Amino acid sequence: MHPINWLIVGAYLAYVVVDGVRRARGTDRIQGYFLANRSLPWWAVGLSVMATQLSAVTMIGTTGQGATDGLRFVQFYFGLPLAMVILGVTLVPFLRGAGVYTAYEYLERRFGPGTRTLTALLFLLSRGMSCGVIIAAPAVVFSAVFGWPLLWCVALIGVPTVAYTMLGGIQAVTWADVKQMILIVFALLAVVVVLIVQMPVSPGEALHIAGATGRLKVFDFSFNLGETYTFWSGLIGGTFLMLSYFGTDQSQVQRYLAAKSVDAARTSLLMSAYWKIPLQALVLLVGVMVFVYYQFRPPPLLFNPAHESAVVDARGAEYQDLQDRYGEAFELREGAARRAADGVAPDAMDDFLAREADVQLIRAEALSMAEEVTGEPSRDVNYIIPRFVLGELPIGLAGLFIAAIIAAAMSSISSELNSLSTTSIIDFYRRWFRPEASDAHYLKVSKAATAFWGVFACGVAVYAVSLGSLIEVVNRFGSFFYGSILGVFLLAMVSRARGVGAFVGLLAGMLAVAAVTFGAPDVSFLWHNVIGAVTVLAVGVLLMGRKPAPRGQGPA
Repeated sequence: MHPINWLIVGAYLAYVVVDGVRRARGTDRIQGYFLANRSLPWWAVGLSVMATQLSAVTMIGTTGQGATDGLRFVQFYFGLPLAMVILGVTLVPFLRGAGVYTAYEYLERRFGPGTRTLTALLFLLSRGMSCGVIIAAPAVVFSAVFGWPLLWCVALIGVPTVAYTMLGGIQAVTWADVKQMILIVFALLAVVVVLIVQMPVSPGEALHIAGATGRLKVFDFSFNLGETYTFWSGLIGGTFLMLSYFGTDQSQVQRYLAAKSVDAARTSLLMSAYWKIPLQALVLLVGVMVFVYYQFRPPPLLFNPAHESAVVDARGAEYQDLQDRYGEAFELREGAARRAADGVAPDAMDDFLAREADVQLIRAEALSMAEEVTGEPSRDVNYIIPRFVLGELPIGLAGLFIAAIIAAAMSSISSELNSLSTTSIIDFYRRWFRPEASDAHYLKVSKAATAFWGVFACGVAVYAVSLGSLIEVVNRFGSFFYGSILGVFLLAMVSRARGVGAFVGLLAGMLAVAAVTFGAPDVSFLWHNVIGAVTVLAVGVLLMGRKPAPRGQGPA
């Protein structure tokens, strides 16, 4: 990478770290360290909430998803506005009024220590794995750029982030998130401008080509449990997922618990309701535009450079033959794309689609060859954007985009690690081992917990890269747990629900989701959230205690 790009990356990261350490002052007590003394303004909380989601997974995985699959992924977020409104009138004032550090503290008051502990444990497992995926995303970038082993790249991102998080608290994390959002949006808009300028066709013609391949299709109204991205899976399954994520996941709950007031917390969530879908559409559109760009500029046959190198070493002659066929097919497709963009010949678009299919068949052969050679799944969706950024963007902008990816990763990772540490200390260490200790002691142990979860997440990161689109992986991990956790909180609002029903219901919900995950793999992961929540509610209601009779009367 050009030295100017390195200079931009280094300068931005230095600024984030220095500013984060500066803002960490006043966090020598646990309320300051975990909740920023409940003093954060609504707009900072709102940007932090969005930034925790807009991680490097979004910058790499979602843009790659847009390039390969188009805009239909945005349906995933159709339940978000509804979820934000529901949370604003239910759980937000509820948890703020409870005066808790974590969402799971309240469950002990309602259902007893067993339900609190089990729910907190499930959060730790789900968020620890998801944090690993967030580390994996920038590790992919470094692996693609420098050819370094993935383990080194994971350590390069994970180790400094763990150190930074141990020094700061929620206040430092939140203000880092604010800067992250500004940089990410600027970098995305800049890439869109560059794509439009460098594209040999007009924006309208580019969108016409993208639309012909189905990449501008947003709505799918079919009701198919095996299809992840439909209107109904996004609206129903997405609502359950967002309710659980924003309402019961400590990484999000901790944000609005740190807000100045209930109204500030509500407003911060409404920011996501208004802006998340348009912002996600912009991220996907970048991927779609990259796809169109590669209709006129030769893309790599394999975007994963490590797999490409392995194939060349093992089966060079066979791969060269594929390369030659790929070059010929690309030239034919480029000509067809230009004719289709002109829109003069009536059958030009049909010819383009046929040529596009030929190119994809050759790519499928190359991916299959890479799988045979490496013994790893060759899903290179996560490498499309890194290769484009480093190979096609001008000097300076490439560094800015890489800085945005790294900063997004570090900020999101620090947010996750901070919430994992909070839950570990408040819901386990202070509850079961040292209920009485000084704030200095709890802060010391919380930093050790941060280090532990950092190592755990780095281990998950090495495994996560081979699982496909990272944005899907992080949501699959979450959906395995989120529905059942949401069910417990919904059950807490039923006055006659009892602790035994909540505990058994939570176990039943996890078993139901596991049964569907491994026994019916064709059911999309979005529906796992609905299955888990409904199962917990059903079991909890069945085991609900009878309403006590008024004093002085016998049983009814």
